[in-house]
Amino acid sequence: MQALLPLGADIGALLKTRGQTIGISESSTGGLISAALLAPAGASAWYRGGGIIYAAPAFRGLMRLERKDMEGLRSATEPYAALMARTIRQRVRADWGLSETGAAGPAGNPYGDAAGHCCMGLAGPDGDTLSWTLETGDSDRVANMLRFAEFALLHLRDTLRQGADSLDTAAHDV
Repeated sequence: MQALLPLGADIGALLKTRGQTIGISESSTGGLISAALLAPAGASAWYRGGGIIYAAPAFRGLMRLERKDMEGLRSATEPYAALMARTIRQRVRADWGLSETGAAGPAGNPYGDAAGHCCMGLAGPDGDTLSWTLETGDSDRVANMLRFAEFALLHLRDTLRQGADSLDTAAHDV
């Protein structure tokens, strides 16, 4: 967690300077992304809210999505991560939406992904989305949770540092 706290502080400062906010949808990180963003004092200036979308009831209840919204998608993919990023951004009325979905371990998920597989999505103020996949090759649940959260926060921080609002022009050196 110690590696995540400075990232959360950097992101918070960037969002505050830009006058922007963020919403978070997490799954296999179990709230670590939100915890890093909420740790700095004054987080209410940039953190709008989020949820740990771990099972179907949260998907339907918190995100207010239905099966038809998922047509052609499955969890733990980049298109699903992009959908969740857009959805959380809209639900909490934030400028940015960040999502994470994957298989922390020690085993893979029911969809056939191995432990250590994670996809992230980022929806920007203009509504465009970016997505990334991380494969750690590790079955250590806690280590993967931390790596997934760090990977997502690094991508978010780098996007904000570039001053990007249009994600189709954002580049990443994570």
